[in-house]
Amino acid sequence: SKGMNKGFRYTLEKEDIGNYMKLSDEEKLNWLEEVVSFTEKALTPKEKKVRDYFRDNRETVKNDEEQNI
Repeated sequence: SKGMNKGFRYTLEKEDIGNYMKLSDEEKLNWLEEVVSFTEKALTPKEKKVRDYFRDNRETVKNDEEQNI
């Protein structure tokens, strides 16, 4: 489809989603902290600027309900 060559795609297996849903709130927060820590260490300064640009320039779109993307 048009525009699919830009950005990236990420898919999860149903089993992965189920395993995440089984985690306690504390385990989910620990996982999130690990992801944030890894991301901060792995991204270059330029990549962080791009990430921050998109964070600061989100658009609101309406599907079935209003979402921020």
